[in-house]
Amino acid sequence: MGALLRQYSAGSALACEPVEQGLLNRGYRLCTTRGRYFLKHHFDPETASPAAIARQHRATQRLADLGVPVAPPLPGRDGRTVAVVGGHAYALHPWVEGRHRHGGQLTAGQCARLGALLGVVHASLERVMPPRARARASDPAASHPPAPDARAESADPADTFTLIDDLLGRVHRHRPADSFDELARHRLLEWRALLEQHADRRPPRGGSVGWVHGDFHPFNLLYKGDAPAAIVDWDRLGLRPRAEEAVRAAAIFFVRPAGTLDLPKVRAYARAYRRTAGATPSQLAAAVHRVWWERLNDFWMLRWHYERGDTRADPQFPAASALAVWWSREYDTVCEAFAG
Repeated sequence: MGALLRQYSAGSALACEPVEQGLLNRGYRLCTTRGRYFLKHHFDPETASPAAIARQHRATQRLADLGVPVAPPLPGRDGRTVAVVGGHAYALHPWVEGRHRHGGQLTAGQCARLGALLGVVHASLERVMPPRARARASDPAASHPPAPDARAESADPADTFTLIDDLLGRVHRHRPADSFDELARHRLLEWRALLEQHADRRPPRGGSVGWVHGDFHPFNLLYKGDAPAAIVDWDRLGLRPRAEEAVRAAAIFFVRPAGTLDLPKVRAYARAYRRTAGATPSQLAAAVHRVWWERLNDFWMLRWHYERGDTRADPQFPAASALAVWWSREYDTVCEAFAG
């Protein structure tokens, strides 16, 4: 810690407490003789290369210059924003006082402001980041995010059926069996039936690609009072279909505990997003279809639980898994909320 703080002339550490949120990297609330900071340990191997981190840092500084609420990193004594100590990459950010708010805590007007904010992020990234073709040619990491590739083929249901069978076997063998196993088995059987019913609706490749935050959800947005104070965690900055990020974010912000979406709030959010991002209703409708299909074929929470023994995402599973089922039943209504 002392060596790290000396690189930033940040004084001596008085207290350092882990920040609980976050599944991939590690964060700490750091208090020193010079002030309060957020110390980020870039731990995830897919996003932790110093070059990729520096690109994220440049992007957030340029966004801050445009007035987008972000928290750019502080430069060290050598002018660099990435400090490598003991083979690990760190960054020091100013501490932003604020709290996270999910969609249930937002008014309709605040939902519109949220959609407008994401639209501004997408439009601003288009201004401050390199042109897409040059970005791919000069920086392979710019088009190699850990999330599904922008132009990749959508999931093949044949592969998903194989994965479902494998997961069902793991559930059956898990001992002692518990309530999570029971819900996992129930959802896997439901998803298999839905995929058999909708196998002919596999979507084509993704739509209009642009620079996106990559992980826009309640734990990556801090509010001060009623206003967004800072968008944080830019590890997944990359080139992907922008409208899909808008739909994916809404499915996290506005999911209710029972696994339904708050559609009036989705509608307010989506209209504001379309206006500020310049997206068309047809682009949002296509994105809804792709994200719905993604939800039917993506079992990352179950894979973490049964393949890795990592249970950090378990609390999200009941609502997220119910959403895929509800979304399949209410498909047209959901499309209308995003594109209407």
